[in-house]
Amino acid sequence: MIVDDDEGLAFILQQMLESEGYEVMRARNGADGYWIYTLFRPDLVITDIHMPEKNGLEMMKHIRTHNPKIKTIYMSGSLSQFRSQLEEEKRHEVSFLKKPFSKIELMSLVSEHL
Repeated sequence: MIVDDDEGLAFILQQMLESEGYEVMRARNGADGYWIYTLFRPDLVITDIHMPEKNGLEMMKHIRTHNPKIKTIYMSGSLSQFRSQLEEEKRHEVSFLKKPFSKIELMSLVSEHL
């Protein structure tokens, strides 16, 4: 599942992953992402951190009430802004991508998690 309020980026990421054979769902914010997670239970969540309605960190906290072991890749153009919160996330199976990133970087992390 890809969660990002930048619909253009989410579409590109979906195309990249589908071209590698993955089934992908998209959401445009954390609230929608949580709802989609509860319906489809994806194996991996790739999420932006800073989004309206519910940010990626808040969304993952709620998702983990259903699945504490959900694999997650956080994306952000300013990971340092969320440093303390991301330190706490390291106790879970997570990775981090600083925007912009390449397809190779994305696919490497996806294959590590799946």
